[in-house]
Order: sequence, then C-alpha cells, then structure tokens
Amino acid sequence: MPNEPKLDKQHIFENELLPHADALYNFAYHLTYNEEDANDLVQDTFMKAFRFIESYEKGTNAKAWLFKILKNGFINEYRRKAKQPNKVDYEDIVAYQDADEEKGGAVFDLREDIFDGMMGDEITGALNQLPIDFKTVILLCDIEGFTYEEISKIIDIPIGTVRSRLHRARNMLKESLKSYAEKMGYK
Repeated sequence: MPNEPKLDKQHIFENELLPHADALYNFAYHLTYNEEDANDLVQDTFMKAFRFIESYEKGTNAKAWLFKILKNGFINEYRRKAKQPNKVDYEDIVAYQDADEEKGGAVFDLREDIFDGMMGDEITGALNQLPIDFKTVILLCDIEGFTYEEISKIIDIPIGTVRSRLHRARNMLKESLKSYAEKMGYK
C-alpha cells in the first residue's frame, strides 16, 4: 500500500511526539522568557520533527529527541539574532513617547515595569540568573527528569560535563537562594 508509510509517520507523530508538547513549551519558555518565542520554538520543533521523522527510531526516547531538536533550534536562532544589529520598532518609540507625555515628564524606570509582579518568585529569579549552560542542565534534569545520559545526548556534551555543570548550577542556586531560605525559616 502506498499510503502505509505516511499513515505510520502520522501515527508516530501523533502518538509518540505530540504528547510532549507541554514539556517542550515549558522548556522553551524557560529558555526564551517570552510566550510568543516559546510557542514559535515549539512549533518549529514539531515542524522539523515531522519533516525528519524518518530519522526517528521508533521506541527510542521521543521526548529526548524532541528536546534536542528544540535546543538546537534555540541555539541557531540565538546565534542568528546575535549577528543582527539591534532593531527598533517605530511604534514602540511612539508609544513610549506618548506614555511619557501622559506622565508629565515623570521619571520612568523600565526595570520596575519589567520586574513588577515577579518579585515573589525568588526561585525562578535565581534560575533565570544562571548562565544558559547551567540553566539548561538544571531544567533538563531537575524539572524535566532526564537522566545524565539523556542530557548528554540532548546537549551534545560528555556525561562528566553534565555532572559537573549540574553540580556547579546547584551550588550557584544554593548560594543565591541562601538568604531567601533563611527568611523562610530554613537553616
């Protein structure tokens, strides 16, 4: 039957890959901190997964395969954006000037607006402060539950490096959350 491979491809995609959409979105959001960018990254991941589904070996860890595609997509997009000069949207400038005029020249602290409402989440803040290499291993191990071997394959580094980064990342978190833990009654 000529339609059998297509049916199998669709079946694999729907039953083995799509169930990981929420986990992919969570990981993408922690990498980008932007809902639109996270959604775009997940959509791009699924498009690539479907396009290259022939390289997926049925029965292997579908979640790890998808996370690797997502991570590579994120890195490629990051590199592409880093090479481009900064762009300014004219509409943003007009909106900023209009808002400034309405305030009557009041002092405007962009940092306050950005972080307003986020201050209660010290753990997320500490996680966000980690360098991307350390944050990635923490997210994959402690949030997503991947083994060291799976993380090694997802981010293309030796298992020893995974262990080292995880140890260092946990120590950085421990240090940055020390005063918060004491405030919450932990010693």
